[in-house]
Amino acid sequence: MSNVSEHKEKEQKPSLWQLVVSVLGAAFGVQSSKTRERDFKQADPKAYIIGGIVFGVLFVLTLALIVKLVLSNVT
Repeated sequence: MSNVSEHKEKEQKPSLWQLVVSVLGAAFGVQSSKTRERDFKQADPKAYIIGGIVFGVLFVLTLALIVKLVLSNVT
């Protein structure tokens, strides 16, 4: 019976919200073991790689914007 539930778990893809929460949790280092295990069992790694790249780009652009705003107010 547990094999059936494990098989269903593997087939079920994470929702967009679960993907975002997992990427953010991993980025900030606060992801729970339960979530990490679920991610490894259920998901295709491409979704997490793309999510990580998107997060990284947005993070760097946000930092650049903040620095630009601060420096424009100083001079």
